[in-house]
Amino acid sequence: MTKPIYFTSILAATFFSLSQPATAAGFGLVEQGATMGNAFAGGAAAAEDASTVYFNPAGMTYLPDNQLVMGLHAARPSANFSNDGSTRSAATGGVSTPGGDGGDGGSWAFIPYIYYAKSLTPDIKLGIAISPLFGLKTEYDKDWVGRYQGIKSDLKTININPSIAFKVNDQISLGFGVSAMRASAELTNAVDFGTILLAFPAPNPALIQKRDGIATIKGDDWGFGWNMGAIFQVSDATRLGLSYRSQVHEKLDGTVSFSNVPSQFAASPALSKTFAKGNITAKLVTPDSLSAAIFHKINEQWDIAGDVVWTRWSSFKDLTVVRSSGDQVASIPENWKNAVRVAVGTSYKYNDRLKLRTGIAYDESPIPDDFRTPRIPDSDRIWLSLGGGYKLSPTSTVDIAYTHIFFEGSKLNRATESTLNALKDNLKGSYDNYANILSAQYTYSF
Repeated sequence: MTKPIYFTSILAATFFSLSQPATAAGFGLVEQGATMGNAFAGGAAAAEDASTVYFNPAGMTYLPDNQLVMGLHAARPSANFSNDGSTRSAATGGVSTPGGDGGDGGSWAFIPYIYYAKSLTPDIKLGIAISPLFGLKTEYDKDWVGRYQGIKSDLKTININPSIAFKVNDQISLGFGVSAMRASAELTNAVDFGTILLAFPAPNPALIQKRDGIATIKGDDWGFGWNMGAIFQVSDATRLGLSYRSQVHEKLDGTVSFSNVPSQFAASPALSKTFAKGNITAKLVTPDSLSAAIFHKINEQWDIAGDVVWTRWSSFKDLTVVRSSGDQVASIPENWKNAVRVAVGTSYKYNDRLKLRTGIAYDESPIPDDFRTPRIPDSDRIWLSLGGGYKLSPTSTVDIAYTHIFFEGSKLNRATESTLNALKDNLKGSYDNYANILSAQYTYSF
């Protein structure tokens, strides 16, 4: 086994054991290389290292003969909810929902990636990217005020993306890739069995929201997509990049289960069916995206880059989970909107070994205020990044970076989606979120 394939196998095997929080808008992950130091500005045009296999495969024509890149992001998002009048269902008189604010819904998570590019000829390159494209992780206290809408939400992906690049001439390079993406999801929330028991003989009001069970949905699947890109060398100092990544359609197969189901439900065929363990499916459509970027070398020391990334999040209409019998377990309207991310960054070559970077980005949230949920308490954000790369030798480079993400404050006013009136509580409050990301990368050229 060659060294690059050996490293690839080790890193790929760790992906599903690591959490992947959504630090980009929606449940996207933009953390795909050490250019984190300039907020990923110009990713589709910079072609600074083999991470271009992900950002724009055409950029491989700007790399040395062979290059291996391995990296890891350590992300610490924070999601802090403040209750502002959450209420029980109308079935219980609409009084206040008991419970705390849930603690910090975020936690430490680790996002690995690996890229490899190889020359077939001076004008033809092959590459492969292994990285997560999407991810989500929020988890609150089990007794928090919003437990009926979400406790744990965990989405992990791994994308295997081989690609090829052609240098058409000195001005134009083209690239194309295909993707195989595996997604694995787990969602949990509390179920207010105590309130449902009010409809049974000899009801006990003391059990209202004190006889909770936990609903758990799990599923996974493989899906397939493609990506393409082009780079135009408009002058010795300036190049433009265009890159497109397709949607991926997945049908997650898995199970639904419920804990602490009251024995009284056995007398009701409808409730027994509703809260039975069984097989489920859920459709997941990840959005396509289009990126336009520019990279300009100001002089021997300074360069600047920028890009605009448009993502078709409007493909995420709802989250619907269906039993193998065809009955719905849940259907939550999402109605997301398309969103744009804009980034500008610069690099300074201090000397032949040290390069310093900084950048800023504005990342628009795709989630309308009326459809925000505690599972993805998203809002518009600003990235501030800095970092640097140091050449250990002519063939080896180490990069590090730090990013702080400022989230705009957001409101949440959401009713529990349920066909049972007894379960239609309302979660109302606000979020104060932020995130910190530390990044490290090793690049080996040979």
